[in-house]
Amino acid sequence: MSGIIGRKIGMTSIYSATGQNVPCTVIEAGPCVVTQVKNEESDGYTAVQLGYGEMKEKNVPKALLGHFAKAQTSPKREVVEFRDFRMEFEGGIQLGQEIKVGEVFVEGDFVDAIGTSKGKGFQGVVKRHGFGGVGQSTHGQHNRLRAPGSIGGASYPARVFKGMRMAGRTGGGRVKVTNLRVMKIVPEKNLILVSGSIPGANNSTVILEK
Repeated sequence: MSGIIGRKIGMTSIYSATGQNVPCTVIEAGPCVVTQVKNEESDGYTAVQLGYGEMKEKNVPKALLGHFAKAQTSPKREVVEFRDFRMEFEGGIQLGQEIKVGEVFVEGDFVDAIGTSKGKGFQGVVKRHGFGGVGQSTHGQHNRLRAPGSIGGASYPARVFKGMRMAGRTGGGRVKVTNLRVMKIVPEKNLILVSGSIPGANNSTVILEK
């Protein structure tokens, strides 16, 4: 599985080859540095570890400083491992090598985007789960428009089942959106435009997988 680490810039729209106006998310993808190469002999599987984003040395543990020094690179803020990296089988991955977006993806590819969704705090069942509320605004329903309604039986089962959809903390979790088409790549600026929206706020970290 090939991939790269990037930063969400924002959204825009471009015209496709058929003249359709397609909403896109702009991502600054890479350049990433290979901080570790794993193989079957020493690790039991093949993988490539990539680092992205600069970090001050005073904020990095000594163990990680040695890890980055081995790759002859500065400390990175984000480190992600990609199993069975495509270029690994071609013998084209070396420790400390710089990976750019144009080497991993081409226009027309379908990718998966992973990010941390926006946190919305404690929310009710209407916003969190899409409930319709209890009844209608007429017939004496004066305070039940956004209420969850009944959550269980009385004498049987005399409890609330686990997993019941209720109010609670919403967002702020890892979300994966699949099958986004790569609409355009701007290699000189390390930019990639994918169709649709991806989780996370602007300037948040995004992982793209192929």
